[in-house]
Amino acid sequence: MTWKAKNNIILGLGRNSSRLKRITDAFVFARESRVLEGTLAVSELDRLHDLLTDISGELAFSLHGAKGKRGEYTLRLRVSGQMSLACQRCLGAILFDLDIDNLLELVPEGADMSQDELEDDTRDFLPVAGELFVAELVEDEVLLAIPVAPRHEKCGFPGAADAGERINPFATLAGLKGKPN
Repeated sequence: MTWKAKNNIILGLGRNSSRLKRITDAFVFARESRVLEGTLAVSELDRLHDLLTDISGELAFSLHGAKGKRGEYTLRLRVSGQMSLACQRCLGAILFDLDIDNLLELVPEGADMSQDELEDDTRDFLPVAGELFVAELVEDEVLLAIPVAPRHEKCGFPGAADAGERINPFATLAGLKGKPN
């Protein structure tokens, strides 16, 4: 068996897992105004693990399909929950309340889009070809919503004498100024 065949089997096993919710056709889902609600365990969102101090808990999500004012198909994704992010200074836990509410406009994957559409910051496009894996979509949106470098408001570096107090490294030199050798 070739490496590529083994990789395809492994990917297939992961995606066919019963824990992953999927939408077979996102355009039909939106056209028929379907709704999908549920929860995802944080432990199942592998790409988040390095950013968290604790992978327990769940995130609640809802996905609502609709047809927009211009005739476009959209998905409204809402995700809420609480996660324990790792502070980038002390590596301690920071409780982060997640509250995502995004409207995603569906476009066929590889569709030609005008430069004006691509530069429009009021619209978020979601290229879709075939199945849409909800867990992956939720994980993508969570990764975009969390802070790049979370830290406590008053946090010093590990091992610092007082976490809230800044130490001036030149304070000792200032005391020596004007003293004879």
